[in-house]
Amino acid sequence: MRPARARTRARIRAATCAAALAAALSTAPAAATAPTTPAPGEGVRTVAAPGEGMRTGLAPAPAQGIRTGPAPAQGIRTGPAPAQGIRTGPGPARQGLRWGDCAEKPVPDGMRCATLTVPLDHDHPAKGTTRVALAKLPATAPARGRRAGSLLLNYGGPGAPGIAYLAADPALFAKLNERYDLIAFDPRGVGLSDPVSCGGVQAADSGAGTGDPGDPATQLAALRAEVRQCERHSGRVLQYIGTVHVAHDLDDIRRALGEEKLDYLGFSYGTRLGAVYAALYPENTGRMVLDGVDSLADSLTEQALASARGQQRALDHFLTWCAHQQDCVYGTNTRTAKERVNALVARLDEHPMTGTGGTPFTGDDAVLAIGSALYDKASWPDLAAALGRAEREGDPAGLEGLLAPAEPAPAEPAATGTPSQVPADNASAAITAVNCADDPDRSNDKADPSVIAKEVGDLGPRFREVSEIFGPRQLMTVLACYGRPAGTDFIRRIDHPGAPRMLLVGTRGDPATPYEWTEETARRLGSAVVVDHKGEGHTGYPSSACVRGYVDGFLIDGRLPAGTRACPAGE
Repeated sequence: MRPARARTRARIRAATCAAALAAALSTAPAAATAPTTPAPGEGVRTVAAPGEGMRTGLAPAPAQGIRTGPAPAQGIRTGPAPAQGIRTGPGPARQGLRWGDCAEKPVPDGMRCATLTVPLDHDHPAKGTTRVALAKLPATAPARGRRAGSLLLNYGGPGAPGIAYLAADPALFAKLNERYDLIAFDPRGVGLSDPVSCGGVQAADSGAGTGDPGDPATQLAALRAEVRQCERHSGRVLQYIGTVHVAHDLDDIRRALGEEKLDYLGFSYGTRLGAVYAALYPENTGRMVLDGVDSLADSLTEQALASARGQQRALDHFLTWCAHQQDCVYGTNTRTAKERVNALVARLDEHPMTGTGGTPFTGDDAVLAIGSALYDKASWPDLAAALGRAEREGDPAGLEGLLAPAEPAPAEPAATGTPSQVPADNASAAITAVNCADDPDRSNDKADPSVIAKEVGDLGPRFREVSEIFGPRQLMTVLACYGRPAGTDFIRRIDHPGAPRMLLVGTRGDPATPYEWTEETARRLGSAVVVDHKGEGHTGYPSSACVRGYVDGFLIDGRLPAGTRACPAGE
């Protein structure tokens, strides 16, 4: 099983209102003081795009909607404010872990589970506690060599339940499991760890506002109402769900496991978490591998644009591949193939096909299906067949099949018949909450709605230029953090934190975390060796034996080459 597809799977609720707001732009009155389209590095900033990882958030500007100016890059400030969640004193006393049966069912033979209690706020332990669920697969062949200790895994998201992922496919890490105890965890607010929820109510359906649903003021009111719903259904953990808090939890997990150093393998969003841990605890960082590397410092606009650009690049690669296959519906001309995909999405926007059960299948559904298939080159034949069926027969069933959940299902009900502990909307609620907690910029919710609408609209041409189908969907997410408290700026300030050497893996055809982010994060960390995977899909470890060789060699034996190393496509 691949790392979490939350970047394409989780439909961030704010996108519903943002899409309606975008539709209202053509009729919204322009404000006299509305700014022009921001320059790169300014204006709307995103941290993780909903639908593609939620790079969202509209940065506030003085007296209007959008703050301008790039994020500082002068490194990590000493003595950060306690409100940023940076632990300044010694950690709590070590807790013992009581391993027992797992609530997640079914689980592999030998998997045991435990719960660790951690402070809600590590700087102010008196504020209360929350629970972090853990799972362990003991090393299978430690006698073949010295047991390596514990290897902590994070599958990404944010919002991916690590326990369910490890239970679903432990074979991916079989070689590592010979020497390591594999440790999965559900981060705070996720899965079995006091999960957050927004009550399962879409913002557009929350009853906020009684005016014209196409009116910007109505849509922004709906976003604010959804924030209140999330607060009502999530409890106190929602205020303390950001990556900095989770990184402190990682160190508590390390201590509870009795490990002197944290050995860690993180995918996608898990690379952001690993980088933050290394910045907070360089002296406790052991062998660390980050695969599918997230950005730490790009402006939010540039991150959203990079996400759309990465998706379009992956689609172009797919269409080139398709042109060399028999019976490709778009023939052998890749330029016209791109135009025909764009035309299909446009037609579905205007005239949806009839999907399963008579439900409409729209352009948004098609883009989500295409984006999901681009995560894994093994899905390309299915995507080619699905597009052929839609184009030739007007039948979206193949594309609908690509939307089937790729993530593990929530924990099954216990034998007593009690319902699952995990709310159905936990993934989407968590991805929004975490990314907004990691984002210090906000739209000015005191600004006139027409001003905000124009600011979003002015960005449209830049996003459409990057990708006619993916660009507008990225733009639709820029208001996902509207009405939420501003998050920490700690992540943007990471700059050569003094962590030991680590291994970063970037994939050239990655549709979710563009290779450029691997290079940027390597520069930021200042201690990274890069594996340049020339293949396709999101992350390299699951699909490339060459990548697995470098990763396993480093984690098990400490072998880390100097400089950048390349892994050819298909190897």
